[in-house]
Amino acid sequence: MNQTQARTILDTIADMFPDAHCELNHSNAFELTIAVLLSAQCTDETVNKVTATLFQKYKRPEDYLAVPLKELEQDIRRIGLFRNKAKNIQALCAMLLDKYNGEVPREHEKLVELPGVGRKTANVVVSNAFDVPAIAVDTHVERVSKRLGLAGVNDSVLEVEKKLMKRVPREEWTQTHHRLIFFGRYHCKAQNPKCEVCPLIDLCREGKKRMKSNSNRKPIPKAKAAVKAAKTKEA
Repeated sequence: MNQTQARTILDTIADMFPDAHCELNHSNAFELTIAVLLSAQCTDETVNKVTATLFQKYKRPEDYLAVPLKELEQDIRRIGLFRNKAKNIQALCAMLLDKYNGEVPREHEKLVELPGVGRKTANVVVSNAFDVPAIAVDTHVERVSKRLGLAGVNDSVLEVEKKLMKRVPREEWTQTHHRLIFFGRYHCKAQNPKCEVCPLIDLCREGKKRMKSNSNRKPIPKAKAAVKAAKTKEA
């Protein structure tokens, strides 16, 4: 992919989702860190439902450490992997109090040392809480980047991030991250992407294959279709 094509992609998704933003509800860096930690293998919608009450009960690292682990587990049990996440939250809060006076550090290298905080989480926190340009690669960003050719099909998450950082101007990293997520979440979905109305179809190898496959599919005669529908209903 050349730079002109990359620019076309960036401009197109900017037109499609000009107001893309972090959809995890939070009011400070600490809440954002907890929310992103909870969001692993879980939808933002579910996380927001849980944190609506969680952030009323727990406002500081001390609050999370003042309750038994079992109680915290119950408070987040609607979240996938809630037991492990509850353990990480308490360990994270203990480290914040021990090393950083209860404050979330601004430096990426310090953030990734916190329990439950990986590179993606750290990138989300520094970019959204501290306005440091970063590209966090979640499942949506990875899928879209590979489909559109911004990264290779077999690239690791880190390789995808590095390639995006080269193709996207630094001042656009954070906003591009949000736009790629919106593009993947609401348009280029994992199972049913909207290829037939996608303005980037000409740059998408997978999209072209999907459209060709659909056009080559033979229509089922009405009689056969009715029999097939009846069998499906019986099953």
